[in-house]
Amino acid sequence: MATPTASEVPHPGAGGPSDAAVQRPWRKRLRLSSLGDAAENFFNNAGSDRGPWLTVAFAIGIGTWFLLDSVWQWVGFIACCVFAALAAAAMWRGRGDRVRLLVTAVSVCIMLVAGVTTIWARSEMVGAKAIDYPQMMRLDARILERDERPAEDRTRLVLAVRDAASAQAMKVRINVPLASDDLAFTEGARIRLRARLMPPASPILPGTYDFARAAWFEGLAATGSLVGDIELVEPAVEVDALAGAQRRLSAHVRKRLDGSPGTIAAAFASGDRGSIAEGDDIAMRDSGLYHLLSISGVHVSAVIAAAYFLAMKLLALWPWLVLRVRLPLAAAAIGAAAGIGYTLLTGAEVPTVRSCVAALLVLLAISLGREPLSMRMVAVAGFVVLLMWPEALVGPSFQMSFSAVIAIVALSGAGWVKRFLAAREESWFARTGRRVLILFLTGLLIEFALMPVVLFHFHRAGFYGAFANIVGIPLVTFVTMPALALALLLDLVGMGRPIWWVVGYSLELLLVLARAVAEQPGAVKLLPQMRLGTLLTILAGLAWLALWRGGARAWGLVPVILGTSMFLATPKADLLISRDGRHVGIVGQDERLLVLRDSRSSYARDNLLEMAGSTGEVIPLDRWPQARCTPEFCTITLRREGRDWHVLMARSRGMVEERALAAACDRADIVVAERFLPRSCRPLWLKADRRFLEREGGALVYLDEGQVRTVAQAQGTHGWWRGTRE
Repeated sequence: MATPTASEVPHPGAGGPSDAAVQRPWRKRLRLSSLGDAAENFFNNAGSDRGPWLTVAFAIGIGTWFLLDSVWQWVGFIACCVFAALAAAAMWRGRGDRVRLLVTAVSVCIMLVAGVTTIWARSEMVGAKAIDYPQMMRLDARILERDERPAEDRTRLVLAVRDAASAQAMKVRINVPLASDDLAFTEGARIRLRARLMPPASPILPGTYDFARAAWFEGLAATGSLVGDIELVEPAVEVDALAGAQRRLSAHVRKRLDGSPGTIAAAFASGDRGSIAEGDDIAMRDSGLYHLLSISGVHVSAVIAAAYFLAMKLLALWPWLVLRVRLPLAAAAIGAAAGIGYTLLTGAEVPTVRSCVAALLVLLAISLGREPLSMRMVAVAGFVVLLMWPEALVGPSFQMSFSAVIAIVALSGAGWVKRFLAAREESWFARTGRRVLILFLTGLLIEFALMPVVLFHFHRAGFYGAFANIVGIPLVTFVTMPALALALLLDLVGMGRPIWWVVGYSLELLLVLARAVAEQPGAVKLLPQMRLGTLLTILAGLAWLALWRGGARAWGLVPVILGTSMFLATPKADLLISRDGRHVGIVGQDERLLVLRDSRSSYARDNLLEMAGSTGEVIPLDRWPQARCTPEFCTITLRREGRDWHVLMARSRGMVEERALAAACDRADIVVAERFLPRSCRPLWLKADRRFLEREGGALVYLDEGQVRTVAQAQGTHGWWRGTRE
């Protein structure tokens, strides 16, 4: 065998054919195709269903539209998604083993675009421009909706009117005192009235309820109150059968049951919560049982389950039908009809529709012999709701409903839960104990899942809700709802009175439970507002924990821990300035909240307390020893991190000599006023006068960080924002 010469032996750097044919490992890892391989391996090993993530992508697209400010940003986002889809297709390079990954990537991009375009189209179709300023108007209107609220001593009428200035129709909502109300003022009737109209209000402070946004998607151009009497011009020709049935049912239930049990039973039967007393409403909220007043999963499931099992038992007595029809299919059809009817009768609100869609999917799965509780079922229900009402994504109702359902499905699908609840030889006491324990764990998990949403929207945390729900949910599901349905059924033949006693007694127990829990020390604690970035971080981690399986699920703990740390590090605002400049709160004075005015407006006071995260005493500034007040102005010095901040606040619109005002402004770091201040007023840092507030809305001032957060910063150019921000 010949030995190769030195010239024939390849050596490093010679540039021989072996260098061209063999790639270095590090170069191979940098190829885009290897990223596709890694992603495909991750998805295959994680063992997660990719279907629910499409609904998540659709929701992200909707949320992105709200977060981005302008048309060009929305178009840019759509273009980026299209580019990402094309890039995913380019990574495929014809390899058959990557078809699934390619389809997933392209589908996610399509759903992102679909989310943006769906909410954009919805906004353009239903959004209504608000009136420019408060005004008194004489209205010749047609009633579109009637909402009775006896607990608030008023009825709300949604009216279709013609704007005299633009000659265009607009929709307004009027509050009518019960003394001026008449049952003839129903849907379809034509009336004349004089009303004081206001444009829908923007948030009073950053992070508070945005009624202007809600009114935009409801098509409301103004809200207001009646001045004088209403004249009935033309009675309703055709009565809205569904609305009429809902009101008659509510009145019938309240007639059968007196007091608080009757108002809550009416809410369960017809969705009418307008009669519930304020004290009962607060007790249910603070005890963590408020979700029972909103027609949702508990109520819809009880109605459909009762209809399904009752149909199964009754249809089984008909031999001819048993031999020719599959009873589960027939019972499922009857249960579906009952669920749809109940949903329509109770107003078809977002939680009810979501619960109805999910229950219908469960019935379909049972009929086909499939697993009834799955994330796909939740994803389909969520997609249907978002497709019909995409704006619901940013509301607390949708977020709380789906957070709770996802938590329940994730827990019920866990392997250890299935093993723990598996049938075995044991006593009734042991079997019941295991189910009660799982019910308690479910309540804790729901409280944990709902806490970031509740903190973001309501700035409060409850600590005993899991304990209250252990009793409250079974009581409503297995006693109140079946007894209520049976009582209404027996009323058809005049035999429902004994069952109404059961309904009333069960609701008395529910209210006793709610009041007992709500009155416990520390049942509710107000906390500083959770910021949007913190909420999104925590929700992303919770979604990851719920939708992934195996070891990949643990990665969801990272954003949850990060978001929790962000929330704990969130500072309290030192100064709270309302959108009109009339209400100012000063935080940090020994857990007490100082206010510029001792306002009669509970709405303003409650919002100031919630944003301050304070349950302490509210003290008007003119009673605070360290403040100096005149009829026109108040001044106070705030000590923060070794520095004094001098704050000057206007108390009235009285005339002040300009030179004296300018001198006072020169000595102040911050000046707040509800009126326009002259240009000669130049504080050292912030001038929050009417010009600033009309442009920026309400504001939160953080002295240590030297930061000002305003309402306008989160509004962009969306149609409901009326600020004049430059």
